Amino acid sequence: MLVIASQLILASGSPRRKELLEQVGLSPFCCPVNVDETPEPGDLPTDLVRRLAASKATGCDHAQIPPTLVLGADTVIDLDGEVLGKPVDCDDCVRMLCRLANRRHAVTTGVCVVGSAGEGPTILSVSTHVQFGSITPEQALSYWRSGEPVDKAGGYAIQGLGAQFVAHIAGSYSNVVGLPLYETLQLLQHADNGLRQ
Repeated sequence: MLVIASQLILASGSPRRKELLEQVGLSPFCCPVNVDETPEPGDLPTDLVRRLAASKATGCDHAQIPPTLVLGADTVIDLDGEVLGKPVDCDDCVRMLCRLANRRHAVTTGVCVVGSAGEGPTILSVSTHVQFGSITPEQALSYWRSGEPVDKAGGYAIQGLGAQFVAHIAGSYSNVVGLPLYETLQLLQHADNGLRQ
């Protein structure tokens, strides 16, 4: 089991990211940081998530008693180079899910770790490929009415009812949920060791 001596602050209000960290024995303190998530001209999905993750981690007021680590993350759906964010309403969600139907897309998450003594930021991104099966407009509408897609990038949650649309994934499952655990834990362990040297 991973042991991190430093206090861990999660610069996110995402219950999914918090649950993933708790699943592996960590106890993060949540300190959501609001950043403008609008892509900049020419942003590739990996550029966008890395920039947003770094903005969240460095924008968190982590003036706590050292040692403290701050973790920022951001996840987007990449459909042939186009970033799909959270649906703005029912019609947007139905449209989004029908576009994803019978196609493969990438779920890309940027992760950034910053230490309280000025270490970092250390940034990485991870992509997982997800293949959807068929989705009718009626299925998409029914799914929207469940309330689950409201705050989800791409309009679905693989760990919930959205799993019904997923035919296959290649890569990190936890990344699709919102945080690539293996890679994130490697970053945290490295940063924690640095703080204690």
